[in-house]
Amino acid sequence: MSEPTSQSSRELVVLVTRGTDHEMSSVAFTIACGAITSGMKVYAFLVSSGVDLVRRKAVDITHVQPLDPLKALVQDFLARGGTIWACPPCVKARGYTQEDFIDGVTIQGASAMHERLKAGAAALSF
Repeated sequence: MSEPTSQSSRELVVLVTRGTDHEMSSVAFTIACGAITSGMKVYAFLVSSGVDLVRRKAVDITHVQPLDPLKALVQDFLARGGTIWACPPCVKARGYTQEDFIDGVTIQGASAMHERLKAGAAALSF
């Protein structure tokens, strides 16, 4: 099998819809980190209760065994160049502001995700 030739074929958008109360949030970031390890540029777009994951202190409480603690997964994801976007209407609906989130999270509309998908990025949803 040959290597992908375009940069866009090496991108992945991970749509995260689950919050701190669901194991799929940790699974999403575990898979996102694996994609970075495989050489992909990864964008996590957090919607609905997914935006709760990256609030200051909230990220500290989620740990689904046997996966790494969510805080470690998110820190690793960001440290290795992952991008985290939080859905503006979802943020607003919860009364959050940028100051509520950990460093590295950007409140960003779906158009940024759509641009990556139009450019050929793969997508996964959790």
